[in-house]
Amino acid sequence: MRGWRVLAVLLVLLLTASTAFAAGFRLPEAGNKANAMAFAFTAQADNPSAIYYNPAGLTQLEGNNIALGVTYVKENGGTFNGFTPVDNFAAFKSETQKDLNFFIPNMYYTHTTKGGWIAYGVGVFAPFGLGQEYENENTSIFRNQITKIDLQTVVVNPTFAFKINEAISVGFGVDFMYGRAELERTPWNPALAAANNGNVYNLDLEGDGTAWGYNFGILVKATPNLRFGANYRSPFTLEIKAGDVNLSNIHPAARAAFGGSTYSTEGGAQIKMPATFAFGAAYTVGRLTVEADADWTLWSSYQSLPIWFSQPVPPFLPAGSDTPKRWEDVWALRTGLEYRVTDPIALRAGFSYDPTPAPAETLGPELPDADRLYYTLGAGFKFGSWTIDISGIYIDKKDRTVNNMSLTTLTGQNGTWTADAWLAGLDIAYKF
Repeated sequence: MRGWRVLAVLLVLLLTASTAFAAGFRLPEAGNKANAMAFAFTAQADNPSAIYYNPAGLTQLEGNNIALGVTYVKENGGTFNGFTPVDNFAAFKSETQKDLNFFIPNMYYTHTTKGGWIAYGVGVFAPFGLGQEYENENTSIFRNQITKIDLQTVVVNPTFAFKINEAISVGFGVDFMYGRAELERTPWNPALAAANNGNVYNLDLEGDGTAWGYNFGILVKATPNLRFGANYRSPFTLEIKAGDVNLSNIHPAARAAFGGSTYSTEGGAQIKMPATFAFGAAYTVGRLTVEADADWTLWSSYQSLPIWFSQPVPPFLPAGSDTPKRWEDVWALRTGLEYRVTDPIALRAGFSYDPTPAPAETLGPELPDADRLYYTLGAGFKFGSWTIDISGIYIDKKDRTVNNMSLTTLTGQNGTWTADAWLAGLDIAYKF
């Protein structure tokens, strides 16, 4: 187990940055064949990324397989136009988040016995991530709510699968998650606005934690050309404990309470990540395979974001907060196709509609979520024992207008958000 955690920590530190791409903060980019088919892969699950998309699919593989991959993300910072409660709440404001560039890794090892009756393996992937950052922590129009939030996760997933008969396979696995989180904000007080922009202090909370989960799937080959698949992944509750909390640039009026212009303590947070369930059907006609999936994310588990501090300093540093979220369960609809030009070459495309789980009344600048449309393309190439899969994705994040600004709690915003993103990925696999 210690080895798994070390591997997860290294991947988080070296490769994984964070954002949010499926609605909410889910990252379904766990394999580039699936990426190219808009993640409609539950019923195919015919390469090592089946560990993520449907572990029962491992019985379709042969021998030993090693796969390494990465998805590059170019996230264009979201732009807001409207009103916020800081500074002059009646003044029209505009702000654009920082552009983000990062990588989502995946790696898999699988072994399947002759005939496919038993298979096992281990996968490493990043199923959730959340990241937003605003340009200036002292002047951002959202600084009292958030100036930076960064959630990074890596899951290590040992998996076992077997055939019940020639038509039905099942698979299951255990999931160990390591996560790191960082939150920055600058509380603002209108009574102090005459100096220091009204900022009370700059707060930075950083910490890490672990969580456990499980997953299982089933694959049914109804006919030689028709397959059905289903996959369930359990929820995670990531506990950030004994995180480092650092306050700097403390307002002169508050320095007596803190004992100076800086202050350090410990804090924590609890982040609930949802269970997911996907069902898909794939049909092959000649060289063409078409799949349609319905993907259910149980976001209703994300009701709030609790944060606490071990040594509060009333009234400037409260004991904590529990920001309401009250997200809703959503169904994403995904469809993809693959056309095998020759045995070594395949072309792929897909489309996915992923609605937002975030209700307008609790939408905040840490994740100004909206309905998303995915347009995907890709290709696969085989060279002897080697396979290369590439993908490209454009995410059209629909404009989102909300009116939830509160002058009592100094939260929310009245206005419109716009954003989009580009992704490109590469997987290399070797069979032996």
